[in-house]
Amino acid sequence: MPKYIIIGGAGFIGSNLISRLLRQTDVSITIVDDLSLGRLDTIDSFLARPDVQFIKADAGDTAGLVRLFRERGPFDTVFHMAANSDIQKSAADPRIEFRNTFMTTFSVLEAMRANGTDKLVFCSTSAIYGDKGGAKVAEASGPYLPISYYGGAKLACEGFISAYAHMNDLTASILRFPNVVGDNATHGVIYDFIKRLKDDPTKLKVLGDGKQRKPYLYVKDLIEAILLVSEKAKQGVGIYNIGVDTNTSVGRIAAIVIEEMGLSDVKLEYTGGKAGWKGDVPLFDYDFTKVAALGWQAHRSSDEAVRMAARAILEQWKP
Repeated sequence: MPKYIIIGGAGFIGSNLISRLLRQTDVSITIVDDLSLGRLDTIDSFLARPDVQFIKADAGDTAGLVRLFRERGPFDTVFHMAANSDIQKSAADPRIEFRNTFMTTFSVLEAMRANGTDKLVFCSTSAIYGDKGGAKVAEASGPYLPISYYGGAKLACEGFISAYAHMNDLTASILRFPNVVGDNATHGVIYDFIKRLKDDPTKLKVLGDGKQRKPYLYVKDLIEAILLVSEKAKQGVGIYNIGVDTNTSVGRIAAIVIEEMGLSDVKLEYTGGKAGWKGDVPLFDYDFTKVAALGWQAHRSSDEAVRMAARAILEQWKP
């Protein structure tokens, strides 16, 4: 029976991964989350099951995580998803990325090393590439020059994962993905737009000029990629871009959200500038050749992902 531990499992992506894993038979899942960003309501329906355990813990506490691995393990696979996902928040306080993104990864690696756990799946980000001006990037498209603290912390994590994999014979899969949207979202442009329009349905503040254009990936497509890459992983470090070959502008997202909310005559108030905020990459494009060779591709286009995500968020906010 496979025994998994999911660090950050009460978060957006983690909760969707758990739901998918539980469709398998005979699995054991340990969820670790400090609930600073994750929410119990995303995993409540799983907690009555004997094959699921939830532990509220700070993954950045290295000694505590080493002890948890010793007491609850051994684990066949570690899915590490804990990180600060609010990039704008860390722009005001870079220590957030050190604590919640880098230190959680260091603690996971130390817990694996101390307890002989040898398989890791790590959620990284397209932000490690920095601003390439919209040029299509492959996994080796360096130099990597992140322009946000979040991207910098994730790149540092990748470096430590590579070193730990080499020094301890680990099998480590690093998945770099862009904007992920869908069920159980707790943040992001679609979530923010819906919240603003619920507060005031007559106007919508849009960061930047609305022309920022990026690929938006539906979370369930990402989960299938995570599982496929994990299944195919070999000893050492494997790095994969995961995403969709279409993209959506911020202005188009606003239009989709307004339509799905059944609103009209909404005044769009653009803050101006090519980027939404300092550290934002306004144009991004990915090369998926490597993951496609494994047999994966996204089933939803970027626009479809945005629309499905808007519907899912509106549904989860129903009284």
